[in-house]
Amino acid sequence: MANYYTDNKALQFHLNHPLMEKIVALKENDYKQSEKFDYAPFDFEDAMDSYDKVLEAIGEISGEIIAPNAESIDAEGPQVIDGHVKYARGTQENLDALIKADLTGMTLPRQYGGLNFSVIPYIMAADMVSRADAGFVNIWGLQDCAETIHEFANEEQKENYLTRVCKGETMAMDLTEPDAGSDLQAVELKAQFDEASGKWLLNGVKRFITNGDGDISLVLARSEEGTHDGRGLSMFIYDKAHGGVTVRRIEHKMGIIGSPTCELVFKDAPGELVGSRRMGLIKYVMSLMNGARLGIAAQSVGLCEAAYQESLTYAKEREQFGKPIIQFPAVYEMITVMKAKLDASRSLLYETARFVDYYKSYYHISNERTLDKDERAIMKKYQKLADIYTPMVKGMASEYSNQNAYDAIQVHGGSGFMKDYPVERIYRDARITSIYEGTTQLQVVAAIRGVTTGGYLAQIREYEKETLKPELEKYRRILIGLTEEYAEATEKVVDAKDSEYIDFHARRLVEMASHIIMSYLLLIDANRDSIFLKSAKAYNKISRQVVHGHGEFIRGSSISDPGLYKFEL
Repeated sequence: MANYYTDNKALQFHLNHPLMEKIVALKENDYKQSEKFDYAPFDFEDAMDSYDKVLEAIGEISGEIIAPNAESIDAEGPQVIDGHVKYARGTQENLDALIKADLTGMTLPRQYGGLNFSVIPYIMAADMVSRADAGFVNIWGLQDCAETIHEFANEEQKENYLTRVCKGETMAMDLTEPDAGSDLQAVELKAQFDEASGKWLLNGVKRFITNGDGDISLVLARSEEGTHDGRGLSMFIYDKAHGGVTVRRIEHKMGIIGSPTCELVFKDAPGELVGSRRMGLIKYVMSLMNGARLGIAAQSVGLCEAAYQESLTYAKEREQFGKPIIQFPAVYEMITVMKAKLDASRSLLYETARFVDYYKSYYHISNERTLDKDERAIMKKYQKLADIYTPMVKGMASEYSNQNAYDAIQVHGGSGFMKDYPVERIYRDARITSIYEGTTQLQVVAAIRGVTTGGYLAQIREYEKETLKPELEKYRRILIGLTEEYAEATEKVVDAKDSEYIDFHARRLVEMASHIIMSYLLLIDANRDSIFLKSAKAYNKISRQVVHGHGEFIRGSSISDPGLYKFEL
């Protein structure tokens, strides 16, 4: 039987990271919940046993149900019937299987029916589901929208909506509009308070909404008349059961066909205000988007895994000129690089998830009691790390999912261009990852803060201090040299004190930092388990090429040559 958890040693490796003991203790409030809930763990080993069993169940459903359904869902797709979405048959089967196994609401508190898991096993589940069918994870995975309700809604809203999510109801985040894509400050869907009914009524159009006909939606709307920027926007919960929203159409997309991307029409749809007015974009959407971007990074890693596995299997089986094509250096090198990119992306994904786990755990504890000075410092530290690592992992993992999908087609040759093989679908599904929830270019805009503030460099210096086996020291020395090259390039660009010059080199600087960080993470992983040694060596070489290349470009550029970096017609 196919199981996408037990067949993947990398997932089990990352689940058993040394920091997990502290993360789980924080999430479980030092295991005091075992006094209230009979299914809550009483110690670390008990918690990890629960994580392991749940991930094994998700791995089995991914391998035995979701993956076999992927091709039929891609061919059938969802439909609009009487203004609402009907999922493809296989999509509904997938959802039913996960709901029946009580695998929804993974990170939500037990008081609402959740499993109270840390972020890491949830992201791991998204990784596996995405390997099986990247389109389906956009329906099941949107349960992470519930985290926004958990963090910012009132207790009555939490009790109502979080309980329903834990029972399997689906979610959506209604942000984008025809004239407000990446620029969410331009949102114009109106929210007006109706004195007669005592309700907020939503009117307008939303576009490109993933799973737009979900049971529960978070809607960004303009609540303050006369405003035209982000300060006039608030966040609302829309309950599909109350009516008022019609699906005008499902977009006809290149990939992720099973995930209905909807255009929605709101006509006096009742909404419930979340938190405070005017904070919709400034606070709540920023939190929502960070969670979504981590989810897309997991989706990207799952696609990287799918592309690699399909390529490896095909290259071992396909014979040309009397031998399997994997024995040809050109093909072997391609697959080796695919594996290195996969392992590097996954290491960065789970490092970021650990940072998120740390700060979110302290945040939730702070709602129950006052944090002491050391705890506040730890929360602040990991929140800053999560903020700069999230755009990095979303940008890098999504680009690698596209590159691995491209190479998977190439390994398959003409067969890969045909619908007979899954790589054709994987290639189409991967393309969106570097576009939605913020394009790679927008991730660079967010990540450059980690460069200019010294956040990435400070963390790289921490990685430098790690104890490594003697045979890995030479790779550390190479990375120390690359770090100096990155630091010099950063200093040159930042010292110019020209925002356009910084923006011009932002992608290069972020990629330099990313490659060094991912190389270190792989090296540290290889120090713990030799299964990562080949990828660590290969990625070290990839990093040298990128860092040297970008460093040379920056050294050859000059602030005195504005024609190089300023747009001119």
